[in-house]
Amino acid sequence: MSNQTRTNKKELSIKDLVTIGIFTALLFVTMLVGGIAFAPNPVLTFYMPLGSALFGGPVMMLLIAKVPKRGAIAIAGILCGLIWFATGMHWAMDLGYIVGGIMGDFIAGSGKYRNKLLNMLAYICLSLGAAGTYICYFADRNTWCNYMLKGGTSSSYINAMNAAAKNWMLAVIIIGTVVVAGISAWVGSILLKKQTI
Repeated sequence: MSNQTRTNKKELSIKDLVTIGIFTALLFVTMLVGGIAFAPNPVLTFYMPLGSALFGGPVMMLLIAKVPKRGAIAIAGILCGLIWFATGMHWAMDLGYIVGGIMGDFIAGSGKYRNKLLNMLAYICLSLGAAGTYICYFADRNTWCNYMLKGGTSSSYINAMNAAAKNWMLAVIIIGTVVVAGISAWVGSILLKKQTI
C-alpha cells in the first residue's frame, strides 16, 4: 500500500495538470510581453529570444516548486511550442521549445527538482527554444525566408531583416538568452525563497 502511495505521488495528478496549464499560460504571456518589443521590428527581431526569456524565470521556478514531478517542465515546453506553432511561428522555434522543455525536465529531474542551479538551467534550456528559428535563419537564409514568405511574412520585413543581419548576431542571441534566462531564473529563485520564509 505504501509503495502504491509513493508511486501515485510521483505521477502527475489532475490537479498537477491544471497547475501546469495555468503556469504554462503565464509563462507564454511573459514570453509575449518580453518579446513584443523586438519581434515586430525586422531589425530588432534577432533579440526576441532575450526579451522572451526576461520575465519567465519566476514563473518557471514557482511551477517547479508547485509540481516537482517528472513531466511538468516537458509539458510546459510542448504546450508553448504548440501555441507558437498555432500563431504561425517558424517550425524551428516551435521545435526548440519542445526540445528545450524535455531537456529542461531531465536536467531539473536529475536534481529531483530541488536543486536551485539545475532548476535554473532547466529554464535556460526552455528559453533557448526561441533561438531555434534564428539558428535555422543563419544556417540557411534562403530556405528560412521562403518558408516565412509562404507563411505570410511580408517581403519588406524579410528584406529589412536580411539587411540588418550580421553573422556575429547568432552568438549574441544564444549567449544573451543564456545570460538573461539565468538572471530571470535566479531572481525567481530569490523570490521563491522569500515566499517560503
